[in-house]
Amino acid sequence: MLIRAYIAEFAASMFFMYVIMETGNSLAIGATLALVRILATPLSGGHINPLVTIGLASGDYFPLVEVIPYCVAQIFGGIVAVNVFRNFKF
Repeated sequence: MLIRAYIAEFAASMFFMYVIMETGNSLAIGATLALVRILATPLSGGHINPLVTIGLASGDYFPLVEVIPYCVAQIFGGIVAVNVFRNFKF
């Protein structure tokens, strides 16, 4: 089940970062954040941001052993989004 959580965080972070870079429109960014939170929350908690994950773990709301894999998935999602944005124009 944890692999689903990591994939959900990766995909949500990637999609959110891509929309931020592509549109720059605050309404589109807010709608995308709402969408990825709705879709990712049942699978992973929908943190989307490494600082949210770290903050939840520091308040004992999230297990410390899962912080690094979650953050890695979120950061890789952002890196993939940047590469997709640079190399492909949809």
